[in-house]
Amino acid sequence: MSRFVSYTTGQACGWGHLDGDVITDLTAHFPTLRAAIEAGALAALAQANGPKITLDQVDLTIPITNPEKILCVGVNFPDRNAEYKDGQDAPRFMSLFPRFPRSFTGAGQPLIRPPESPQLDYEGEVVIIIGKPGRRIAEAEAYDHIAALSLANEGTIRDWVQHAKFNVTQGKNWDKSGSIGPFVTPFRDPAQLDDIALETRVNGELRQQDRSSRMIFSFRKIVAYVSTFTTLVPGDVILCGTPTGAGARFDPPIWLKPGDVVDITATGLGTLRNTIADETP
Repeated sequence: MSRFVSYTTGQACGWGHLDGDVITDLTAHFPTLRAAIEAGALAALAQANGPKITLDQVDLTIPITNPEKILCVGVNFPDRNAEYKDGQDAPRFMSLFPRFPRSFTGAGQPLIRPPESPQLDYEGEVVIIIGKPGRRIAEAEAYDHIAALSLANEGTIRDWVQHAKFNVTQGKNWDKSGSIGPFVTPFRDPAQLDDIALETRVNGELRQQDRSSRMIFSFRKIVAYVSTFTTLVPGDVILCGTPTGAGARFDPPIWLKPGDVVDITATGLGTLRNTIADETP
């Protein structure tokens, strides 16, 4: 399985192919991972040569550092829909909201709890990355437009998502409140998406567990619906929804705090691990 990461050394940013704990830097081939995806070059670059650097010499960043769009699907598992206790069946249309790149950090980096609220929560999600542009993409053709897969912790400041009547954007975009990674893996086989097992653990305790086959809106439907109203372009990032079991659903709620460790794991996509830290002035 090929794996690609983006990183910073403190002085420079780069990206490359990850094999074990060794990164083959590929910035001489394309300036960014997004550029390589746009060129359709990931398969060939898995065997390309370049300078070597080890994981302990870098800080991982979000894989697509310069996406045009990051869109998130809300309430996309049956048990999540039931959590709202509004008596409504599965929605006819998906809920969507944007996130900004600055609201995410990379694997191994702390999620940041702001001083304005202690209600930092986790949401484990599968991520799809667009490789082929398209508008009004048919469901049957949706997989042709997916270049790669990854994982996300769609961290949320819970009380801030309730500030307004019709949107959650302000609770979803605090700097470094979420993460994407640890790597992206090229998408080649529809079986990769058919039944992904997704789990979230906090300090080793299983909190979320479900399978992509149970999503209310499939990956194909997500690509088709989103591309109806906006043109999808290479490097666009879509987070596809989280299972039940977030900290807000406990009684009383269990919020993330400094010292906690959150692991998001999914079939074929590795483990995205982050700690928690308070924002420093």
